[in-house]
Amino acid sequence: MYKKILVALENGPADAHLLPHICQLARQVGAELLLLHVADGWAARNFEQLKLAESDEMRADRDYLESTAARLRLGDLRVDTRLALGNPPTEIIKIAASEHCDLIALASHGHKLIGDLLHGSTIDKVRHETNIPLLVVNASKLAPKPPI
Repeated sequence: MYKKILVALENGPADAHLLPHICQLARQVGAELLLLHVADGWAARNFEQLKLAESDEMRADRDYLESTAARLRLGDLRVDTRLALGNPPTEIIKIAASEHCDLIALASHGHKLIGDLLHGSTIDKVRHETNIPLLVVNASKLAPKPPI
């Protein structure tokens, strides 16, 4: 059913809620995982046009992706990583399509209308602009579990 799953990671606590679900699903269907983090700080958003050096935040994000992938590979999962720069919903949609992913997995924070207006809603933007199915895990309601 699913051959390649894009897993949008935040480099934060929500990832501990999302990863156990995705790892279990990937094992059950034999899917490959593509761990994606979109760095969206000032340096990341202006990286190309201003020819900036990689920021400490971007290096930390890359290290986080690689260490997470290494841990998941120990559990016999096929895992690749990608650090993207810019607007998270735009990059998630673009990379999921270009990598031929057939599922996008994201964590929800359980914001209500005001929270979404203040913080933006990556999930809302992604779900309206892609045909790829989404798996959304509500990270605000679950206790985190180890991903392997």
